[in-house]
Amino acid sequence: MLDDHGWDLGDDDLFEKAADAGLAHEDYGQFLAHPHETLLEAAENRGFAWPYACRGGACANCAVAVFEGEMDTPGDHILPSTMLDSDIRLSCMGGPVSDEMKVVYNVKHLPGLDELRLPPYPFDKARMND
Repeated sequence: MLDDHGWDLGDDDLFEKAADAGLAHEDYGQFLAHPHETLLEAAENRGFAWPYACRGGACANCAVAVFEGEMDTPGDHILPSTMLDSDIRLSCMGGPVSDEMKVVYNVKHLPGLDELRLPPYPFDKARMND
């Protein structure tokens, strides 16, 4: 949506722009995350289709930019400290620890994340004996 509308992650009014744009529910909305659910699981369990590949913190396909609130960040993941310092998190590994959060999902194309991505179908061609 950022590219489609000419928006930038640095826009102070990004969420207001998204609210006013009449985006589809899957592109802009809110959902509840239960305790012990990762952000990715919560999104999927509420009908959102977020990108992912490994679900184990070994790629950046599920990366989100956290604007408000906090996510726990397990220490076993691929993100460099510069990304963490910029509030980029992996939705497959972390869950909300604050009552409310604002995130932008599908930021895997940000500089520094592109080379950490995996194809979205890494296990489609795997066989039982591989």
